[in-house]
Amino acid sequence: MSWQQLQFQIPSADAEALEQVLIEGGALSVTLIDAEDQPVFQTEPGTTPLWDAVLMQGLFDSNCNLASLLELLKKHLPGHPDPKFEINPVEDQDWEKAWMDDFHPMQFGERLWICPHWLTPPQPEATNIMLDPGLAFGTGTHPTTAGCLEWLESNELTGKTLIDYGCGSGVLAIAAVLLGAKQVLAIDHDPQAIIATRSNRSNNGISDQQLVCCLPEDIPTQPSPAKADILLANILAGPLHQLAPAFAKLVTPGAPLLLSGILPEQSKDLRSRYDQWFMMDEPVIRDGWVRLCGSRRYSS
Repeated sequence: MSWQQLQFQIPSADAEALEQVLIEGGALSVTLIDAEDQPVFQTEPGTTPLWDAVLMQGLFDSNCNLASLLELLKKHLPGHPDPKFEINPVEDQDWEKAWMDDFHPMQFGERLWICPHWLTPPQPEATNIMLDPGLAFGTGTHPTTAGCLEWLESNELTGKTLIDYGCGSGVLAIAAVLLGAKQVLAIDHDPQAIIATRSNRSNNGISDQQLVCCLPEDIPTQPSPAKADILLANILAGPLHQLAPAFAKLVTPGAPLLLSGILPEQSKDLRSRYDQWFMMDEPVIRDGWVRLCGSRRYSS
């Protein structure tokens, strides 16, 4: 079976209305893509920020006649007298296999590997994370995740408790357990991330006592509030700024802090924000992203 893809550029303000037009016109799926390489970030849970200029793509059956749909779209774009519509054929393929073929084992530091769960690890004697990211962020390919993995690999975790705030696929939490952490608390506001983390926990033979997964509102408070030896958060600068007081309460004095998901222009303000509770080190920049480290002050 084959399909055809209709693509055109629109302002983000028109996206919702035009998506409905495509669906009513027979679109099997609608995809929105950044048209101008503009970074945008989800600053609040449940929000879906868009780029200013969006490429809208609709996937249709190859037998669908799009002529009437194009005329209807023109009427919904009065401020764009000559929209450029592109229609391209899309051949059938095994989409799951194509995605799996692009996900290869990756090494971090000297002893840590991420390996797709359907492949045999290239170094069975190494510390191997068997991963299926599912719908959650975190395969190790992004510079922020890679930097956190290398930090974990190079630090002594044996017997320590750790909080992974914004766990995504659970890759960092799982790495910490496999590298010797006594217990890890993996937290995320996205229920899909909790599902992915639990699945990957099982794939790696880790018990639910070693790696506890929960939403922020379900952080354990009994028998006593969580107090971790290490806290890491690979999220974004906005949430990191808001969470600083909460993070200070979640760790023991002297505990290392690792923050990632930060752009260079955001690091100065974020360091200043955390300085009240943590002694912050100089930022480390990797591929345009900043990693901030520090340690919990003994009095603050």
